[in-house]
Amino acid sequence: MTVTLPRVALHDVQLPVAAELEHVVDELRRIIAADFPIISEVNEHLLRMKGKLFRPTLLLLSHRAAGGNDPRAVTLAAVVELIHLATLVHDDSVDHSALRRGLPTINALFSHQIAVIMGDYLYSRAIIELVRLDDPTPLRVLARVTNEMTVGEMRQLEAHDKLAYGEAAYDQLIRAKTASLLSGACEVGALTAAPAYRQALARFGMLLGMAFQITDDLLDYTQPEAVTGKPSGLDLREHKVTLPLIAALARVPPAERRVVARLMETAEPSDELVAEVIRLVEGAGGLEAARQRALDLAQQAEAELDVLPPSAARDALQGSIAYAVERRS
Repeated sequence: MTVTLPRVALHDVQLPVAAELEHVVDELRRIIAADFPIISEVNEHLLRMKGKLFRPTLLLLSHRAAGGNDPRAVTLAAVVELIHLATLVHDDSVDHSALRRGLPTINALFSHQIAVIMGDYLYSRAIIELVRLDDPTPLRVLARVTNEMTVGEMRQLEAHDKLAYGEAAYDQLIRAKTASLLSGACEVGALTAAPAYRQALARFGMLLGMAFQITDDLLDYTQPEAVTGKPSGLDLREHKVTLPLIAALARVPPAERRVVARLMETAEPSDELVAEVIRLVEGAGGLEAARQRALDLAQQAEAELDVLPPSAARDALQGSIAYAVERRS
């Protein structure tokens, strides 16, 4: 039986830190500002693509929930979003993606060269801002996270035998690629708090991030382009093996494995072939298995919040779990 968490809107999660989030956008503008015309033009497009500010939200909520009093929290939240934006710009270029959140990607609107250079520019602006704070602790955490994310992306590129790609490798990938930044955001939010709070929030962010990525991978199988802002079945079209497919492959007969192998060997698989594999994954219980794994991780994440004192921010962090695994885009 499928367990369903109560649906929580991101707006409700963000309520305790709504005022600070407005300042995060101002800080983003300040940090990435440049006199060079093409950079200014790309920056304006990036700010339209900035998305839902989920990672800055987690940082600011963690800061509140842990009883923090760090005047740099808004700036650190902007830096975390900047790192996230840089990874998206590079990922879109690597994947040759044309759309992100329903808008043209930097590589589609400008060029792959500009996308790569802009990703580097955003990373360098984040580093400059961290150095300006004159405190090695957030720099140390976010430098480690950025390195983990880069290695995670390399792991994905090096996964040559698609049908042999297992759950352990997938877990390692999503920890590095996605969950490490959510964990880093929560940890940095609690840098001035008691060590027990900081450690629990870092673990919370890691577990939440894994549940978030599994849900993202599920949406690729279940939601149409109009909802997600990117083509349905995009991971399969790009030959990416995610948990729904991994779980299904463990259960299907050889004939159906051959269908998946054919897709992976086809440079540009047809809509029909992609749809056939999506049906195969669903029929084999791959979607249900991935959904259950996300819910298990969500439950573990929630347990990490028990150490924190009751507060509106802690309740919002709890709400962020439901948002992460019940969202539709």
